[in-house]
Amino acid sequence: MSKAEKLRSRIAQNPRNVRYEDLHRLCVEVFGPPRHDGGSHAVFRTPWPGDPRVNIQRGKNGEAKPYQVKQVLAAIEKMEEES
Repeated sequence: MSKAEKLRSRIAQNPRNVRYEDLHRLCVEVFGPPRHDGGSHAVFRTPWPGDPRVNIQRGKNGEAKPYQVKQVLAAIEKMEEES
């Protein structure tokens, strides 16, 4: 199991308690470098037509926002289904 797979598994087990840095690292592994990364937000491109993107932001105490964690996990699952 790769580091990214271990990280994804850990994040999926507890999406309410995820450090922003961990979610950011997972997004970089899966989606590539962010198209915008500054301040409290990072925006990642996805491979689908149009302009869909994954947006993550730092929440309280350096944690990722839980709803965005779930969106990232859903996008990864969709990518796996299509490949």
